[in-house]
Amino acid sequence: MAKSKGGGVYRIVDVVGVSKTSWEDAGRRAVETAANSLRDLRVAEVTKMDMTVENGKVSAFRTRVALSFKYEI
Repeated sequence: MAKSKGGGVYRIVDVVGVSKTSWEDAGRRAVETAANSLRDLRVAEVTKMDMTVENGKVSAFRTRVALSFKYEI
């Protein structure tokens, strides 16, 4: 039976990356770490950015990323 070239089923998961330097670095860390255990990542969408504050100063940047990947058949 021939495989269909169109369509597919995708799963979306949220991951959070943390960085002491920037939101961009936090997002990159989230995607690269998830890529170690998820195959065929398709889209990474930043859904939320926040910071942790300690003693009135920013101590870390956090970026929440929605990742989509295709289910294997």
